[in-house]
Amino acid sequence: MDIAIVGAGAAAVALLDALAATAAGPGGITVFEPSAHLWRGRPYGPDLDSVLVNAPPALMSIRHADSGHYAAWLGERGAAHVDELLGQPLVPRARYGDYLAHTAETALTTLRERGWRVRVLAQRVTAMARSGDRLVLSTQDGGRHEADRAAVCVGVGKPHDLYGLGHADGFVADPYPLAHALHRIPPESAVAVIGSGLTAVDVVVSLAAHGHSGPITLVSRTGLLPHVWQRPLEHRPRQVTAERVAALHRRHGAVTLHDLIGLLRAELSAAGEDLEDLIADLVAAKAEQPAQRLRRQLAAVDDLALGRRVLQETAHTVGPYAWRLLPERDRGWLRRHLRLATSLASPMVPVNASVLMRLLDTGQLSVIAGVRGIAAARGHFRVRGDTAVPIAHAVVNAVNPPPHAVPQAAESLVTSLLAAGLAQPHPAGGLVPADPRLRVIGDLAGGGPYLTAGIPGIAAQGARAATMAGTG
Repeated sequence: MDIAIVGAGAAAVALLDALAATAAGPGGITVFEPSAHLWRGRPYGPDLDSVLVNAPPALMSIRHADSGHYAAWLGERGAAHVDELLGQPLVPRARYGDYLAHTAETALTTLRERGWRVRVLAQRVTAMARSGDRLVLSTQDGGRHEADRAAVCVGVGKPHDLYGLGHADGFVADPYPLAHALHRIPPESAVAVIGSGLTAVDVVVSLAAHGHSGPITLVSRTGLLPHVWQRPLEHRPRQVTAERVAALHRRHGAVTLHDLIGLLRAELSAAGEDLEDLIADLVAAKAEQPAQRLRRQLAAVDDLALGRRVLQETAHTVGPYAWRLLPERDRGWLRRHLRLATSLASPMVPVNASVLMRLLDTGQLSVIAGVRGIAAARGHFRVRGDTAVPIAHAVVNAVNPPPHAVPQAAESLVTSLLAAGLAQPHPAGGLVPADPRLRVIGDLAGGGPYLTAGIPGIAAQGARAATMAGTG
C-alpha cells in the first residue's frame, strides 16, 4: 500500500506516530512539504525565544492517549523554562518544534525498520484526482505521484488582510516568524496590533522583550483578551466525559447544549461549586475593562475553583465528540459566541499575562474595541472605530483565519478535491472526505468543533486516520 501525506506539520507528525505504532508493512509513504522546516508547520518553526508554547505539557502531546509523551521528551530540559506562576515548563515554540521533529523522525525510522519505503519530497501538491483504483497527486514541478491512500494535513494558513492594507509601508501582513517581522518596526514607533487573541499577545510580548519603547495598541472588534491559564490540579472530570455524553445520546437519541450544561453543573456541584458563579464570570467578560479582568485573572492563577479548568480541559477532550451530536441550533448559538469560547479554551500563559499587565499599568499598552476599519495614508495608519485611536506608524496583522478556513497555499488542491468528488465542503467550513481513500487531518477537517484545532484534537485525528493502512 502506498500512502501520500500532504503537508509536514503537527498533523502529519500525529499520523506518522500513529502509523509507526499500528501499521503493518510493507508499503510506501511519501510526504510532500515545500517548507525547509519539516514537521514544525507555521507555528513551531525557528523564531524568537519570547514566542512560547501556550499550554501546559499535558495538553501538548502529539501522541494520542499518551498525555505524558511530550513531558517525557522534554525531561530535565524543561527546568530552565518553568513559568513560576503556572508551575509548568513553557518552552519557546521552536523548541516544541524540535519535539515534533524528533517524534516524526523516530516514527520514520520505525516504519523503515518494518519494511516501509519512506521518502519526503520538497514539493507542494497542487491537485489530486482519481485514476482507476489509485489516486494521482500533481506537484508544482509538474510531477505525478500515485497512491492508494492520501491524507491532507495542510495546517491553518496565514492571517487574512481584513482591512485591505496590502503592501502598505509599515504593514506586517503575517507576524510569524516574529524574528523576521519585528525587526522592521522602529523601537520608538507607535504600533497597532490587529486582534487581541494569542497571536496578538505573542506580538506584544516579543516587542517588549526586544525593548520597544513606543505605544502599542491592540485594536479589534471585541477587545477581549484571552483568559489566563490556572495552575493544573489533579482533578479528572467524572461527569463531563465522552462516556457520559455517549450515554445521553443512547438514552435520548440526541445531545443538547442543555444536557452538556447539566453535566458541567453536576461536575461542579460534586466539588461544592456553583455553576452560576462561572456563568456570571463569563457573562462579565464583554463588559469588564481588559486591565481589570486581566488583573483579576492573574490573581486567580492559584485559585482552587474547578469551573474554568474543567471547561478548558473538556473543550479539547470531550468537545470534538460532543460537537458532532449537538443539534444545529445549539451549534449556531456557540458559533455566535466564538470569540468568548476561544478566549476561554485557549488561554494565555501567566508569564505572558504578567508582561501585558505591566505594560497596561505603565500606559504603554492599551486595548481598544469596536474597530471598524484601518486605512493607510502618507506613511501612517488611521484606525476607525467607537473610540479614538492614536495614529500608528506600523500595523501588525495578528488576526487568525476562521476555523476550518482553506489555507491560501492549498486552494488549488482543495479545488481539485472538490472537482474530482474526492471531498465535499462542509456547511460550516472545511472539507469532508467523499472517498474512503482520503483523510483530512487538522483544522481543515469539516464537521469538527467550531474552535480551531488544538494539539489534542489533531493527535486524536491522526490516530483515527492511521486506520487507512488497514490496521483498524
